[in-house]
Amino acid sequence: MQRLKFCLIGLTVVSVIADTMLLPFYPEFFSKEFGVGDARHVGIYIAACCFTVMVTFPLWAKVATRIHELHLWVYTQFAAAIMGAACFVTESLVLFWVFSQLMLVFKASYLLIYPYVMRLEEKDKHLGVASLFAVLMHFGAIFGALLGGSLLEYVSPRAVFLVMPASDILQILVCIYLIRRMRVPLRITAESESKAGVPDEESNSAVTPVSKNISGVVFRFGVVSLLFYFSAFLIRPFFVEYWQSLHEVVNTLFAGLVYSIPAWVALAGIWLNRRFPRPNHYQVIAYAFGWIIVGASLQGVGEPFWIILGRCVYGWGLFQITVRLEVLLFDASEKKDFARNFSRVHLCQNLGVLISSFAVGEIVARVNLSTPFLLSVASFFITAVVFYRFFAVDIRRDQSVKVNQTEAGA
Repeated sequence: MQRLKFCLIGLTVVSVIADTMLLPFYPEFFSKEFGVGDARHVGIYIAACCFTVMVTFPLWAKVATRIHELHLWVYTQFAAAIMGAACFVTESLVLFWVFSQLMLVFKASYLLIYPYVMRLEEKDKHLGVASLFAVLMHFGAIFGALLGGSLLEYVSPRAVFLVMPASDILQILVCIYLIRRMRVPLRITAESESKAGVPDEESNSAVTPVSKNISGVVFRFGVVSLLFYFSAFLIRPFFVEYWQSLHEVVNTLFAGLVYSIPAWVALAGIWLNRRFPRPNHYQVIAYAFGWIIVGASLQGVGEPFWIILGRCVYGWGLFQITVRLEVLLFDASEKKDFARNFSRVHLCQNLGVLISSFAVGEIVARVNLSTPFLLSVASFFITAVVFYRFFAVDIRRDQSVKVNQTEAGA
């Protein structure tokens, strides 16, 4: 099972690096390759990407109840590689849209890695796994931003779509190796799950409590996630352009490094979570909203020092909220429902990104590059209020547990 988890984690790293290379640089990419400099176009394109993933991921989660994920990934990544190569070749903006969206349809299946790995672990290890995946996502974004910035700076923006198919082929080879090594059948059965290292549900019933109203729990997490990702993504698409607008000398590579600061903060976060574990997830999230509001405010000041400090503070709040919301969702779900419930909340996350992408393109086009930070602060505040209203009882329970533990220690 350790070999399986190691390979799945490796697949996640490769996938994130390949898929985030252009994320901070879409304005520059469309300007250089297709002569489109309209901020609205960038916002619409990112929104379309989010919509594609949002719609198709739940479908792949449904397919994965019948076909084993490892087999599914072989076929979907092969199709994604073909679409990525088509994006590299085409000179038409319309065809690029078509090929890139089809590529994302197939790449969306890789989001199943996260709930699959969670199924392999017990409840008391969920925070560690969620923290690890958060760091992998962030560090994948670091290397993706650095690699994407390097390609744009020294080679060609279009070269990104050579790296993507290469990563897909690597992932296919790893999946084929795992299938043959563990003799994983195509169809999902109890026996195939056992071979893949997934514990029986019965053996874990005492470890993983299940909410009697799981639909209501998923709905609440979905609403909070929608608002949270809407708030966070208001900053992302034009952050590099915002940073570059403050400097006379434009350095894309350094701008990508500043963009990736939250990833370095996440690395410190995983160490601190292990060194000083705090199981009071609701309370930690409530405090983290304060950090993220302060961090977003500092980034809008317009001075490099305060922006960098704001990225650090913002990254800490972002890490804690992202990780602990997902841990709470998995803790409330049965193992067999991990992929389904995660896909529902992920749909809400992408809906938030979708709305944000439409909004931020229009905002930047009509106002300026600093306005998204002000709106993000207001939106994070609203999200914090909604979170407290939804989970006030749980927050107070966490507080009472902490007080009791303190008194017991005294």
